[in-house]
Amino acid sequence: MTEHFPSKIGLSQQFDCSYLPDRQEQLLVILDSQCYNPARFQDLLELGFRRSGDQIYRPHCPSCNACESMRLPVEDFVLSKSQKRKLKTAKGQFHIKFSETEQPNYYSLYENYINQKHHDGTMFPPNRLQYESFLFCNWLPVTFIELWDKDELIAVAVTDTMPNSLSAIYTFYHPDYDKFSLGVVMILLQIEFAKDSGLDYVYLGYQIDECRKMSYKSQFKPAERFISDVWQVKL
Repeated sequence: MTEHFPSKIGLSQQFDCSYLPDRQEQLLVILDSQCYNPARFQDLLELGFRRSGDQIYRPHCPSCNACESMRLPVEDFVLSKSQKRKLKTAKGQFHIKFSETEQPNYYSLYENYINQKHHDGTMFPPNRLQYESFLFCNWLPVTFIELWDKDELIAVAVTDTMPNSLSAIYTFYHPDYDKFSLGVVMILLQIEFAKDSGLDYVYLGYQIDECRKMSYKSQFKPAERFISDVWQVKL
């Protein structure tokens, strides 16, 4: 895959890490405009890159390699007993919709989620500019998977769509529904969506074993992690 590595890359300044407070973070940023399309981005996902808003990046920290890109091979994924139960409960009680465009009721759900669930994080306090610049993209198809309780929107999974894969960007949900493990349920729905669409992978972003907030990703198995520039299976 080295032949796909872009020739125009920038290096950010170092700044405080959002996940490990005692570390400094630095990013490789793609500057080549030809990389900003779904097929080329899929090549870059295979090289450990990700997007935030319109920008493609990859961690490149001088003294830390804690971030490992993670993906799920859709055909190999096996639901645990707990995941089967959570998915069955959600499907029995709620209904699922798909949208190719952002809907007006998304922001209030996002704002409530950040205020109640992440008031100690870097995304607090939420605002519309931050929301739009983080989640949405002008050069890539984005699918919004919605979960509804009757006529109330309770969860949204923002999902990038590439020719042969999906990338889970962010999920936000109504905090009153915590007992339904909606963060897990929405990933399971993305895996189902990928399988129904005949896609090979769902990318889950970066796994950081030292970060407690990332621990939920370890329950999705088997997974592959991009370690030392090679995808390795983690059972």
